[in-house]
Amino acid sequence: MNEVENAKKVLRENGYFVDNLWHIQDVQANYMKASDEDAQKILNTALTNGATMEQISLAITDAIEFYFEDELDTDYED
Repeated sequence: MNEVENAKKVLRENGYFVDNLWHIQDVQANYMKASDEDAQKILNTALTNGATMEQISLAITDAIEFYFEDELDTDYED
């Protein structure tokens, strides 16, 4: 197992979701002049901005409702 896969395994075992990670090459594919350091800054800005965080939170809530729809039913019979 390579170093990255081992790191992902450790993180996954500790509750982190690591199946969708972004890499500096994702930035550099769109802007080849970006240095590795600049690409890290761009990723940080893009992935921690309020709109991104809010959308992820909404998507998590939607997924919970999808997978646990029956358990979340709040309609009670009187």
